[in-house]
Amino acid sequence: FLAVKRKKRKMGMYNLVPKKKAKALKLQDKAGPFIVYSCVSDLLPALPADAEVTETDLAEELPLCCCRMETPHSGGSLSTLEQTCMAMESTDGMLSRCQKRVMKQEMMRPSNTVHLLVLCEDHRAGMVKHQCCPGCGLFCRAGTFMECRPYGSISHRFHRDCASILKDLKFCPHCGEDASRAKEVTVSNADPSPSVPRSNPGAETRARTGNTEPMLLKGEAVGTADRLPKESLESILMALDDENLKPKKVKYPTRQLYISAKQGELQKVIRLLVDGKDPNFLMEGQNKRTPLHAAAAEGHQEVCHMLVQAGANLDMFDEEQRTPLMAACENSHLDTVKYLLRAGAAVSHKDIMGFTCLHLAAKLGHYDIVHHLLSKASKYINCQDDGGWTPITWAIEYKHKELVHLLLAKGADVNIRDKEENVCLHWAALSGCDDVAQALLDARCDLNAVNVHGDSPLHVAVRESHLECVMLFLSRGADVNQRNRDGEAAPDCCVYGSKVWTALNANKKLTDARRGRDCQGERVLSRDISRGYEAVPITCVNGVDSEPCPENFKYIPDNCVTSPLNIDKDITHLQHCSCTDDCSSSTCVCGQLSLRCWYDSEGRLPLDFCQREPPVLFECNHACSCWRTCRNRVVQNGMRARLQVFRTQKMGWGVRAMQDIPQGTFICEYVGEIITDAEADKRENDSFLFTLDNKVGDVHCIDARLFGNIGRFINHLCEPNVLAVRVFTMHQDLRFPRIAFFSSRPIKAGDQIGFDYGDHYWRVKSKFFSCHCGSLKCRHSASSR
Repeated sequence: FLAVKRKKRKMGMYNLVPKKKAKALKLQDKAGPFIVYSCVSDLLPALPADAEVTETDLAEELPLCCCRMETPHSGGSLSTLEQTCMAMESTDGMLSRCQKRVMKQEMMRPSNTVHLLVLCEDHRAGMVKHQCCPGCGLFCRAGTFMECRPYGSISHRFHRDCASILKDLKFCPHCGEDASRAKEVTVSNADPSPSVPRSNPGAETRARTGNTEPMLLKGEAVGTADRLPKESLESILMALDDENLKPKKVKYPTRQLYISAKQGELQKVIRLLVDGKDPNFLMEGQNKRTPLHAAAAEGHQEVCHMLVQAGANLDMFDEEQRTPLMAACENSHLDTVKYLLRAGAAVSHKDIMGFTCLHLAAKLGHYDIVHHLLSKASKYINCQDDGGWTPITWAIEYKHKELVHLLLAKGADVNIRDKEENVCLHWAALSGCDDVAQALLDARCDLNAVNVHGDSPLHVAVRESHLECVMLFLSRGADVNQRNRDGEAAPDCCVYGSKVWTALNANKKLTDARRGRDCQGERVLSRDISRGYEAVPITCVNGVDSEPCPENFKYIPDNCVTSPLNIDKDITHLQHCSCTDDCSSSTCVCGQLSLRCWYDSEGRLPLDFCQREPPVLFECNHACSCWRTCRNRVVQNGMRARLQVFRTQKMGWGVRAMQDIPQGTFICEYVGEIITDAEADKRENDSFLFTLDNKVGDVHCIDARLFGNIGRFINHLCEPNVLAVRVFTMHQDLRFPRIAFFSSRPIKAGDQIGFDYGDHYWRVKSKFFSCHCGSLKCRHSASSR
């Protein structure tokens, strides 16, 4: 806004504001001294020193415009200030000054109430098109203004308050037509008239308009609480304005932007951005970090905002492949972390060690950072780094107790194994934190898990002489006689006669006295029957008989073929989406193929998913434009639930859950050898056949007898807790869907997992055996026949 008050003469005040809120500048031109009131929140460049001011009494007739007129050049060269365009743009109360060089010396003005202007070719054309308001002399090319169209294609633009008034009636100041016929229009984008380098659009807008409100971040609405402190930016912009009145003598090198960003020098950062310094400059000697890295690491949120608006890459890597968000997380700058996340920074990125933001914050015990990250991206809670460690592993090792409880409450998996097959309880034993170990045991962490050296958590606690952990493990039933690969039992790993040695030997005597009890316990036959092919190990136990671990099949993670089937895997035949979000919108092509995207943010099926006739699911594929982490990718990411193969009393081998599983969770696939229906009829053993009832083309089956995964061990239950869903992922040949099992109701840890084999199966098999599911609603038991 601008207010001008002359001594000895009067001049109209444009968009007048209270003087208490304005900054007074005393200037002088040929007409005499005058005062300019410049409101800080809408900073303007100074008026030309020799600007002509004309006082005109309003006549009792309509003052029509003179937009198409120009004054003859009187001779002489233009002054320094007159060599640039004098046009002022008005955008919803925001004023900006054009700084383009002029080509013609003839001056123009929209009416005789406005001083003459030297204009660039662009604004000369705008003047001729009646785009300059005759009342105030400001150009109306963006924002909201009135538009009169007396002759159809010709438009006259002016501000509502600048309409001509005659006998209480308002008229267009361009043509004199009734102003009530003019319409209020809004133009979103104006032809830019930059006075700063175009490489810094955010800094340019801030420096020239004085707008202290932050721009919207990548389409996100920013609320009042998200805005930067106004007073701070106002003081910076005031200083910038004062400096603009002086000649610039210092030219800083590009590295100065990094140094100023690190030191939080907002004023200097803005000036360097205005001067065209690259916000993505890589600083040598500082791991090739960018200025945004430096500002984020120091928690300078305002500097981060200016850099982002100037085009700084939020996900730029340094030499350790860390992003600015990771730097803010590592240094526990919560406000900066919140800002970068709102701006669109990626949470899932890994550095050279495989660390994510959650790993860094958990390792250093930054509780608030971890809590906020989990509120935004909880699905990365079990992400493993290059050593196989998850965020909770680091929190346990460094004894961040509150953080451990937070991660447990948010669903951290305590039985994920690192590269040496340690579980969380191994690390609790190493750190000697018995209350953390107690919480892990309560979360069903495997007390008997052994690592590649054969050490159990008890071995580790004994070797480190952590008596409290040793006593806890013994009270929970740890086997004191269990030996590692070196043949050492727990008593062999401690100092003879120590307190730990005494506790172990006392427990050993009690254990030996009840040796019969050990014979009744379950024996661990295999620590992982998948041989590492699954992301989660699958143990195999037997507490019923002497049957060894099943070895009459080959474990495979994906379907295989032993004869040509000509499955259409041509990538050009795939229907795919062009989504740039997480594929949760109704416009996702893959979701439309499935009627809708059925997966929620946790990768589960909703409660209203039809279980009687489940729809076919089409997940996003490698032809899609979306990210690998989009919502519509679940089955292709593999199993995540902890399962166990165990020996049942009457049904042979079965599968049970080792954790609580919510309804709609993906359990596993039914994997095996894909064969034709004719080939299936030739095979004698049909106990592992699963028909692909696709109703398209020839019928095929999956035979898991010789090649299969954990799905081959899932038994029949008359009250099933899983359902089979046909899913397509990497191809869309409708003859060959993948068979995915999802939980049809909540499953408790220890419950057996089963699905309904169907009436057709029992019509054939009931001649040879009956169902032993034990349900009160069993339909195929011997007593129900």
